Amino acid sequence: MGSESLLVAVRLFVTAIMLIFSATTTRRTVVGAFATPNQYPHRAFVSLFSTTSAKESSSTPSAPATPTTYPFAEVEPKWQKYWEENQTFKTPKRDSSKPKKYVLDMFPYPSGAGLHVGHPEGYTASDVMARYWRMTGHDVLHPIGWDSFGLPAEQFAVQTGAQPEDTTKKNIANFKRQLKMLGFSYDWEKELATTDINYVKWTQWIFLQMFKKGLALQSSVSVNWCPALGTVLANEEVINGKSERGDHPVERLPLRQWVLKITQYADRLQAGLDGLDWPAGTLTAQQQWIGKSTGCQIVFDIEGSDDETVTVFTTRADTLMGVTYVTLAPEHPLVSSITTPEQKEAVDKYVAETSSRSDLDRTAAKEKTGVFTGGYVLHPISGERVPVWVGDYVLGSYGTGAVMAVPAHDTRDFEFAQAFGLDIKWVVKPVKGELNKEEAFTEPGVAMNSGEDFDGMKTEKCKMAVTEKLKEMEKGGPQITYKLRDWVFSRQRYWGEPIPIYFPVDFPEGVDPLSQDPKNDDCEHTIRYDQSIPVDEADLPLELPYMEDFKPGDDPAGCLARAKDWRYFQKDGKWFARETNTMPQWAGSCWYYLRFMDPSNLEEAFSKQDDQDWMPVDLYVGGAEHAVLHLLYARFWHQVLFDEGYTVHPEPFQKLVHQGMILGSDGEKMSKSRGNVVNPDEIVSSQGGDALRMYEMFMGPLEAVKPWQTSQVAGVARFQTKVYNIVNTAAAHHVAEMDDETTKLLHKTMKKVTEDIESMSFNTAIAAMMVLANHLQSLKEKVPLEAAQKLTLMVSPFAPHLGEECWSILGNTESLAYHPWVEYDEDLCVDDTVTMGVQVNGKARGEITIAADADQEVAMAAAQEVEKVQNQITGKEIKKVIYVPGKILNIIAK
Repeated sequence: MGSESLLVAVRLFVTAIMLIFSATTTRRTVVGAFATPNQYPHRAFVSLFSTTSAKESSSTPSAPATPTTYPFAEVEPKWQKYWEENQTFKTPKRDSSKPKKYVLDMFPYPSGAGLHVGHPEGYTASDVMARYWRMTGHDVLHPIGWDSFGLPAEQFAVQTGAQPEDTTKKNIANFKRQLKMLGFSYDWEKELATTDINYVKWTQWIFLQMFKKGLALQSSVSVNWCPALGTVLANEEVINGKSERGDHPVERLPLRQWVLKITQYADRLQAGLDGLDWPAGTLTAQQQWIGKSTGCQIVFDIEGSDDETVTVFTTRADTLMGVTYVTLAPEHPLVSSITTPEQKEAVDKYVAETSSRSDLDRTAAKEKTGVFTGGYVLHPISGERVPVWVGDYVLGSYGTGAVMAVPAHDTRDFEFAQAFGLDIKWVVKPVKGELNKEEAFTEPGVAMNSGEDFDGMKTEKCKMAVTEKLKEMEKGGPQITYKLRDWVFSRQRYWGEPIPIYFPVDFPEGVDPLSQDPKNDDCEHTIRYDQSIPVDEADLPLELPYMEDFKPGDDPAGCLARAKDWRYFQKDGKWFARETNTMPQWAGSCWYYLRFMDPSNLEEAFSKQDDQDWMPVDLYVGGAEHAVLHLLYARFWHQVLFDEGYTVHPEPFQKLVHQGMILGSDGEKMSKSRGNVVNPDEIVSSQGGDALRMYEMFMGPLEAVKPWQTSQVAGVARFQTKVYNIVNTAAAHHVAEMDDETTKLLHKTMKKVTEDIESMSFNTAIAAMMVLANHLQSLKEKVPLEAAQKLTLMVSPFAPHLGEECWSILGNTESLAYHPWVEYDEDLCVDDTVTMGVQVNGKARGEITIAADADQEVAMAAAQEVEKVQNQITGKEIKKVIYVPGKILNIIAK
């Protein structure tokens, strides 16, 4: 396309947009309606900001007389300094006569790399809402802090040869600088880090409340132990028997671990989801992780044993008569006792081979592996012998660690049976149609081959009948189970909160304890891990010791076991040893939203008054990758605090919003290895912080995944310059009059922007302001002062530096941060006329423009003046007219 054709196309596009806006298709349509079918208006609006030649600028009527480039490099530091010096965003003392909004970001982990352009998206969205709510008369709490403990920080310190405390502080300083340059309206007096010693104190205090309540206890847990990293890894961090970070060998070991009894809150965690304004996918993820199942517990007696049994749980009790084998997890405690001498070598070898595989690896594996134990259990109803196998597709950490295998009606069992040539017995058939025996039939149906007590019953009825039969025989009965497992809370690393527990130290009989020093390597002693003693609350916080060498070792007790001067201490003439495991990174993020209300409180974690004033969180913004574990753990801690009377709110986060990921320009996730990371410092330096904010809100719907395009930031920057020039023109000429067209457009825009901010549809709100700015620019020196003022207020949540500068240019001496939000007149948002389509026999034949309240007769009269409509109805009988005012006219003619 030639340059002249392109310019014509641009003009036509802009004209079309304005026409759509001024002649809407519905009676109540307002500015921005053009964005409804196109949720990515930036792709169409790029042309509105394209740089034009000097020749065209001089001949285009809408061009400003003396355009001035917006001096963001001077403006932005000026207002950042103003906000800081005047504490503009200091959290107000709650006024009970005013509504409140607690606006919270999932606080960042301060990595050494700093922010990339994807990070500010969620922070900008929450900041727009915080600024908007201040202007609508709300008391707003909008804090920020740092999730600063954790394995990545420790490993970074190891790699750089520095102390994690030093590297963490340096990283926080860089993150803070970057957030401030983007103009976020955080109350920096509320800033905290999970590594702050006063924060650690109250994290440990909450742990002690759980310990006293019986929710924190020790257990021997089979875990993924990585000697090279010196810590336990989650299942998701182990791939093919090796650590995801560093590719180090991982082995399954039973370790002494601290465990939080989150399973005791499974029902509460499930029920508490009702009434929360969360994304549907996140609610589903929480429900699936909790995994509530209603079914039947079944007990199989072990052949040859008088007291040992194998217990299974199933949601398909109706298939019990189809059991052809039972499978135990390799780590099941009965594996060794049920295995016959002939099979012991094969079973032991298999168990050893599977010990290094994570639960995730085992369940994801396509190939089914296993070995016969040589043992049998007895069917609880028929008494038949059922062979017992060991298979790693069964997990010891899930359910009972044993399954009754019904290969005819379970896909996983079917594959296992085929792999090892095991029997398949069909006991359910479809209600209609033939049974396909080439694959497992897993749908509900009708019982067969199940005995006269059950044959012919439909699935649900048969489930109840079998369950009742087992209950009568004392071989089982109804049961509710959960997929949720208790939370393994220990980490064998340095950079985490010390667990505030210690244990007595025993010495050999006859040895005087006062003559011994367990800090010496040659001192024989025993740590009594079975006698947990909580640190006195008055002695909190328990601080980490300084360690020159905090590298992980191969001792599962953790590197703190090497800090002997810290680990061992005397009290009342007796020796004690501190717990050397630390808390996981999750701990600090479980309750930070409560501490934000008063982070300098030395007397309590948070006050009841603050809880009443500010909780629950009204808007929580963060990535969907935290949808399951962080939210589940935080809700668990909160519900414990609720039970103990520390909060009056049963749930912490009322509304949750996930921002979509911003990808690199190549459409891939930003990462150093791909070389597609964009540093926000570069954008701020070249275009300004407001331009970055505006572009990220304009890219598309907040929740959508979007590719970054640096070249498109310039379009938003030109829009800022346009606003800046409009305001300067209005301030210079003080035009009070406003014509009807401008008045209506202004009120429609105010309505559109207000509604879009409320729904967090930021991209279409910005698009509406762009249309208004184009119109105001076309007025040249006649830009009404009021219109410039309203535009400034609407722009300010998105581009706060620009907003403040324009507000000052318009003669105001105070910040606009608390100025009342714009108000629109509903009557001025209604079009006098509407343009609507006309159909004949359901096919579009033209358009008419009529009064918005025109009746059918007026609409028909106008339609009959349209040539294409005339051609279709002339000489025909009009059988019916379908008329929806302001929307459609359909003429049925035969």
